[in-house]
Amino acid sequence: MLYQNVWQDEPQVHLAADRFLSTLQHCIELGISVVSASRQGIELKLPYTSTIVGNIDDGVIHGGAIITLMDTASGGSVLCCLPEVELCPTLDLRVDYLRSAQPQQPIYARATCFRVSQAIVFTRCEAFQKEPLVMVANCLATFMRIGRDASPQWYWSLIKGKEGL
Repeated sequence: MLYQNVWQDEPQVHLAADRFLSTLQHCIELGISVVSASRQGIELKLPYTSTIVGNIDDGVIHGGAIITLMDTASGGSVLCCLPEVELCPTLDLRVDYLRSAQPQQPIYARATCFRVSQAIVFTRCEAFQKEPLVMVANCLATFMRIGRDASPQWYWSLIKGKEGL
């Protein structure tokens, strides 16, 4: 099976997603980056490094790094799908591991919002490797909408930048 991108990258949404990740220290430490972002969702990449290996004998990536990638992608999809940037902490995250990720290859996570209510955003996410296309895990997550006013203005300025995305 070949990898296919499911949506067109939108430069302004991509820029806001990049800025969002740059405010998260764990993403900086793990090297997580935005591959594509649009109003439909986001795709992130976790590069393979020795610091995220869970089993040194076989080089398999630790499950905690995969959960971090999927939680970040799910939260990033919320940022992408809402009409205005809004703080939405994770309420619940359920991950199903399907198989071990192959050593020496990056892992990607693609997340989308499938329902947005007044109080809750519902997302789904898939973690996979591209060559060959192998599904590693999937998850469903919910995020609480607490509104823009719950965070300081300086935080929104970091994400929106001078352009006022």
